[in-house]
Order: sequence, then structure tokens, then C-alpha cells
Amino acid sequence: MNYIDQIFGDDFLLIVLRLFVALLLSGLIGFEREINNHSAGFRTHILVGVGSCLMMILSLFGFISFMETYDNVQFDPARIPSYVISGIGFLGAGTIIVYGGTVRGLTTAASIWAVAGIGLVVGAGMYSVAIVTTLIILISLVFLNHIESFFPKSKTSNFIEIVVEEYFQIHYVVELIEKYNLSIKNVEIFRMESNLRKIYIKTDVKEKQDLVGLFEEISKIDYVKNISKLNS
Repeated sequence: MNYIDQIFGDDFLLIVLRLFVALLLSGLIGFEREINNHSAGFRTHILVGVGSCLMMILSLFGFISFMETYDNVQFDPARIPSYVISGIGFLGAGTIIVYGGTVRGLTTAASIWAVAGIGLVVGAGMYSVAIVTTLIILISLVFLNHIESFFPKSKTSNFIEIVVEEYFQIHYVVELIEKYNLSIKNVEIFRMESNLRKIYIKTDVKEKQDLVGLFEEISKIDYVKNISKLNS
């Protein structure tokens, strides 16, 4: 038993518990992002949460033996977590996408940053705070998104995303959009693998306007593979 304690340490079970709590809480937030098809989903949030928890555990338990062995060794347990908070911004920035001046992905970037904070809190053993924070974040992501839909909006900017083959003629789509009295604010075309292209068309769409007819007509155009609408 002493040999096992030397390998794993006295705090092994406590550390494992904190890692699994971070896994559970960050996974809940990541699952919400995953089912809504956001760029950072289940695995990313889990890795951020567990990784942040690990850094906090390292800060709290990793240098105890050095401080006990050498009297002149001092360590600030807040130093490593402070770098986690600032460094996680680079990962969050990777989820932010700009389409013609419209920014998407800010909420997902914020959720990654919040999950890092949850991981640090769990690593410090503040389970109740972490659980309450997770509930608040989930309420913000799930329920507040539905509440926003009740506020009246005269117009909202939307992106029509169309996946086409390289022989596609974009002027057919432009004519259909103008037929439905929609104004085109921006058009961007991205090359995909093989001979496919992805086209983003930014339009001003009235809140209750039915786009089923427009989408049906666009889908009948030659070389159109897929069409969808992205809210900004």
C-alpha cells in the first residue's frame, strides 16, 4: 500500500474526483453547443474544462513536495490559473467567424472561456460554485435564446449558405432573391474540397417572411447541392 501511495500520492482520489466533475460540467455545456451545430462542441468544451482543472490541480498539488523539502521555495497558486484565463482567449478566437462584416461565434467563444473558469473552480474544490455557474450558463444558452425571439425586430441580417458545383451560375440565385424583394448586402464564395464551392449571401430578411418558396426555387437550379439559412 505504501508503494501505491508513493506512485499515486495521498491526494490521488481527490484529484480524480475533481477531474471527473470538470468533465461532467464542461460536457453539459459542450453538449448544448454540439446539438446546435456550433464550431466548438462536446469534445472541445470537455478538453478545455478538464485541461483547466488539471492546471489548477497542478498549481495546488504539484509543488507541495518542493515547498516541504526546501524552506526557501515559495509558489503562488494563482500564477498558473491566471495564464489559463488569458491564454484561452486564443482558442475562443478560433471559433469567431466574420462574414462580410457580421461576426458569428461570439457566444461559443464566450462559452469556451466560461468553461475554462469552471474547470479552474472545480480544480480548486469549489464544487457548489461550479455547479451553480454551469446551471446559469445553460439557462443563458438554452432559455434566453428562446426569450430573445419574442422581442420585435423589424429586420434581421441573415446569410443564405449554398453549396454548389463549380459550373454553377450565381446570377440565377441573384435573380431569384430580387424576385422575392430581398436586398443583397454581401456575397462571398469559398472553395471547398473537390469541385464544390460554398456561397454566403447576406440579405435583409423580414422577421416573418417565408423563405420556403425561395429555397425551393434555388434548390431546383442546376449544380446546387445544399442550401440553408444562417442567422447572424
